[in-house]
Amino acid sequence: MATLAENVVVAEDQTPVEEKVNGVEQKATNGVNCENGVKVTAEPVLDKVQEEMKAARKEAECEAPKEEVKKEEVAVEVEPKTGVSFPVKLDDGKQLLSVGLRKKSMLGMGIKIYGFGMYTDNEKLKDLLKSKIGKAPAKPTKEMYQLVIDSDLATMVKLVIVFSGLTMNMVKKNFDEGLGASIKKLTGGKKNEELANKVMGQASDEIKLTSGSVIEISRLPGYVLETKLMDEVVSRVESELLCRAYINMYLGDDPFDKDAKEKFGMSLLSLF
Repeated sequence: MATLAENVVVAEDQTPVEEKVNGVEQKATNGVNCENGVKVTAEPVLDKVQEEMKAARKEAECEAPKEEVKKEEVAVEVEPKTGVSFPVKLDDGKQLLSVGLRKKSMLGMGIKIYGFGMYTDNEKLKDLLKSKIGKAPAKPTKEMYQLVIDSDLATMVKLVIVFSGLTMNMVKKNFDEGLGASIKKLTGGKKNEELANKVMGQASDEIKLTSGSVIEISRLPGYVLETKLMDEVVSRVESELLCRAYINMYLGDDPFDKDAKEKFGMSLLSLF
């Protein structure tokens, strides 16, 4: 009959041990060191986990400033008569040169229809002014305004509706009248209603325009006038006359808002 000491020896001899690999003794599968029977601790594993956690924290700290930059608010300019805010710079780089108000006489009253902001590519506008005019004049001149009207420089007018009772049909009528009159001025009295109607012609009368609705009308290089209604393109018309007539409504001899035109002129002077 085997003694207690002999049983212990047999048990130890039966402990599974992995073979040496490349001359290095492997650890037992049950967590006991094969050489001295001492249980192996998990400290190396814990150290590795802690290092990974520290690295993750450092990476998160590095990413934090980027999030703050994303949340940084873009500067705005407020149109004083309507309270509408316009960003001073758009995502495509165009910059705000002027803000104003479009009013319409209805029943003997001046009704506020929309606030507007005028944006241009300032670098290209600067080059245009310097090449055609040279030195800055003492004050804005008709030549400066006419240069902007006649060019095909990328220009966008952002309209923000403030009159809550406005319908799409009213907007179409307003644009047709305004553009029609502007076209007549540029053509010596000749009408072109068909051309004027193309700006809003494709917009559905079913569209509801509430206060805060946005319309963006852009003159694109190549004399293309593009109209977006709440981010949806409703028309794109290639016509030099139409482009000139549209900008003329804001910078011509009889602008929608004289103060806005003057401010646009002062912005032009600042580019010299």
